[in-house]
Amino acid sequence: MADKPVRVRFAPSPTGYFHIGGARTALYNWLFARHHGGTFILRIEDTDRTRYQEEAEEDLLDGLRWLGLEWDEGPRVGGEYGPYYQSQRLELYDTYARKLLEHDQAYRCFCTPERLAELRKAQRAEGGSYVGYDRHCRNLTPGEVAEREAAGLVSVVRLKVPLSGQTTFHDVLRGTTTVENALLEDIVLIKSDGYPTYHMANVVDDHLMEISHIMRGDEWLSSCPIHVILYDALGWEVPTYVHLPLILDPAGKGKMSKRKTIGPGGKEYLVLVHDFRAAGYLPEALVNFIARVGWSYDDRTELLTREELVQKFSIEGLNASPARFDYDKLDWMAGVYMREADVDELAERLLPVYREAGLDADLETVKQIVPLLQPRIKKLTDALPLSGFFFEDEIQIDPELLIGKKMDAASSLHALQRAREVLAQVEPFTPEGLEQPLRDLADALDVRVGPLFGILRGAVTGQRVSPPLFESMSILGRERTLQQVDKGIELLHASVRAETH
Repeated sequence: MADKPVRVRFAPSPTGYFHIGGARTALYNWLFARHHGGTFILRIEDTDRTRYQEEAEEDLLDGLRWLGLEWDEGPRVGGEYGPYYQSQRLELYDTYARKLLEHDQAYRCFCTPERLAELRKAQRAEGGSYVGYDRHCRNLTPGEVAEREAAGLVSVVRLKVPLSGQTTFHDVLRGTTTVENALLEDIVLIKSDGYPTYHMANVVDDHLMEISHIMRGDEWLSSCPIHVILYDALGWEVPTYVHLPLILDPAGKGKMSKRKTIGPGGKEYLVLVHDFRAAGYLPEALVNFIARVGWSYDDRTELLTREELVQKFSIEGLNASPARFDYDKLDWMAGVYMREADVDELAERLLPVYREAGLDADLETVKQIVPLLQPRIKKLTDALPLSGFFFEDEIQIDPELLIGKKMDAASSLHALQRAREVLAQVEPFTPEGLEQPLRDLADALDVRVGPLFGILRGAVTGQRVSPPLFESMSILGRERTLQQVDKGIELLHASVRAETH
């Protein structure tokens, strides 16, 4: 296997929206392929037609592209090993199923769903759990099979697992495992509707697509003996197995949910890729974070660019133990990426965030705002409550924000009126030009700078918390700043009149 070209695949079933656990599996396969100069294949396992969702497939493709995990072969890209939808490969599965039947390595089973339900019920009554199919149809003669088919009975194709001996397989993370064949079930390979089960389809496809390494979730570890038996039955070489560690919820107590995760204190956490995107996480921060959920380069390196991840990724760095999804670490990492982002590039990403919120934002203003936001935000959407006022037609002012700490309406009004005089005359109208005159005003008024600046912030931005005040006023410009201060003065006049009547 070592001298073969690296070909790996991400093979999701689009029965639900793209989950962060699936994203990690895709990422590890992508990194492994890129590290070795290999091929990353996307294969859509859509044989469960009752659960297939077209919108889930679109969500998957969009999510992979957003994360930057472009595939070398697969849907909308093509390749020499297609088609890449399992529903378009039914003839292939049928061909190999017939080969297994011809060589007595599989058999047709005519048991009805009702009989199988009764079997499960009886086994649970006897032993408390379902042991497996009882091989009722395993030894039917060709004549008995033909008789049932002539009668129009529906059948499935089952694998003829050896009744004795052992099956051994090796997993890179977990070592060698040996299983007694007597404990294995004759699993279904082809369902009654002609579609393959996962077991049949993935073995056939992985062989025909020349997959070198199967990197998938550890929930498939228990299926490995069956797959090895199937590879052997078809005379094929078994790829290298790497079963990835389980992702635990934020509390570290259970498997991460497929739809939503409730953490300590009843807090609901994101689990779907499109929700992380909508929340405003930078994709490069999310990629760095999920790469570290179950893999490490060393015991101290947390932050790695995409190029560094490609360079340093190895199977040896994977941990077989379950890994906790630490949202606090994600937010820390997201903040680092936000602070280190290129200003112009971040402005391009923020512009649609403002516009989708109904704000008439322009790129040049956003570029001025970005350096003020970078130390204060972790996600793109964090920018809206802090800086949306820059693009509002009318900045609304809460009168309560105009009353300085330990001041009343009259003293606050006087301070704001004096501040207006300074703002009308100060030159240049820049952060550096504004700061000292306003500090001098605080001394002249015998008030602390905090309350004075708080009154100004409330009037100019309409907010208790905003980007730095002087920078905000400079970006808004003198005219708009004075308009806001005048509105504040008017509101304070009304408050003073109300207090005196």
